[in-house]
Amino acid sequence: MVFEFIGTGLVLPFHVVYLHEVRGFALSDVGLLLGLSPLVGFLVVGPGGSAIDRLGARRILMAAISLQVVSNVLLAYSSAEWMAAGALMLAGVAFGVTWPGFQAFIAAVVPAELRQRYFGVNFTLLNLGIGIGGIVGGAFVDVDRLVTFQVIYLGDAVSYLPALFLMLVPLRHVAGRPDHGDDGPPVKVSYLEVARRPAVASLMLLSFVSSYVGYSQLNAGMPAFARAVGEVSTQGLGLAFAANTVVIVLLQLVVLQRIEGRRRTRIIAVMSVVWACSWLLLGATGLVSGTWGATLLVASCAAVFAFGETLLQPTIPALTNELAPDHLRGRYNALTSGAFQLAAIIAPPIAGVLVGHGLGSVYIGSLVAGCLLCGFLAVVRLEPQLSPEVNGVRASPPETPPAPTPKTLPASVD
Repeated sequence: MVFEFIGTGLVLPFHVVYLHEVRGFALSDVGLLLGLSPLVGFLVVGPGGSAIDRLGARRILMAAISLQVVSNVLLAYSSAEWMAAGALMLAGVAFGVTWPGFQAFIAAVVPAELRQRYFGVNFTLLNLGIGIGGIVGGAFVDVDRLVTFQVIYLGDAVSYLPALFLMLVPLRHVAGRPDHGDDGPPVKVSYLEVARRPAVASLMLLSFVSSYVGYSQLNAGMPAFARAVGEVSTQGLGLAFAANTVVIVLLQLVVLQRIEGRRRTRIIAVMSVVWACSWLLLGATGLVSGTWGATLLVASCAAVFAFGETLLQPTIPALTNELAPDHLRGRYNALTSGAFQLAAIIAPPIAGVLVGHGLGSVYIGSLVAGCLLCGFLAVVRLEPQLSPEVNGVRASPPETPPAPTPKTLPASVD
């Protein structure tokens, strides 16, 4: 994960710069090109989940990693828009199956009682890797030298090779074809049947709402609002994202210790309140537009939002994988991943319309209301559908009965 996301950090901030300023593609075309990956990812997540349940998570992940390598190599040499489109579509296919595949793979490696802790540590390493990669990439690339961008995309391709080696050699016996029993061929289970299982629909709805008011807005709506309403500079936005990463790296392990053994739905409810506060901080930038105060408010918004992320990231993946039986783990993770990706597709256009038409207060109000809805869904709708064990509550050890008091025998009488 560390190597992979150092590679991701190398290129993540520079897609638009590379395609528009270095390759010379029209900015409008660049927007369409970058929309291909999430769209294709959403379209393949369903078939991908079914393939994971049939073939095993490791095989699907190895195929996805190989596609990522090919995609980055193609992108490094994409001198025409059709080449870039092909590369980004391959990346979209890989992205669509990577999330459910990775969650199912981890569930096969990490025992249930440790998964929440694992997902939290993984999120810390992910952000640390992206931060390191972003710093290295920013110091290395030069818009006047094409070769510098080719190097970082090739570096991203190389960053996937350690994971491929691990799955081919030391982990080759992990997360293979799921065992469906010995009573003949496995019974086909549709996504509709899975969605009708207890708590699955509620968890999908919670994933959608949390994605819409969360990451989808952090990556699209927050920068748009900060620039258009708060008049924050691009350097100020860079400071905000840096603050977000630093808070996650510093707090995630501390938060993990505090939430261990607590109800995951209540943790999500706390996260919802935290995120609502972060969006109120963003809305306050409009009161001090164009000043250092606006920049500090945007940085504070990103930092508070990061605290909420440390509460969310260990919980929803753990909930999903404790609900899922082994032979349906791919479908369970595909459903929550699809709900997450759907929100990521529809949120940026809605944010653009509201902010672009001067409805900033409506935009912030809708996010705050959505955050509170997220908490309501977690506590009122989802929690009653979960057993305490699935919800993260540790089973109390059975009480040890007191040791019997030995009877005192009467003294013998001669």
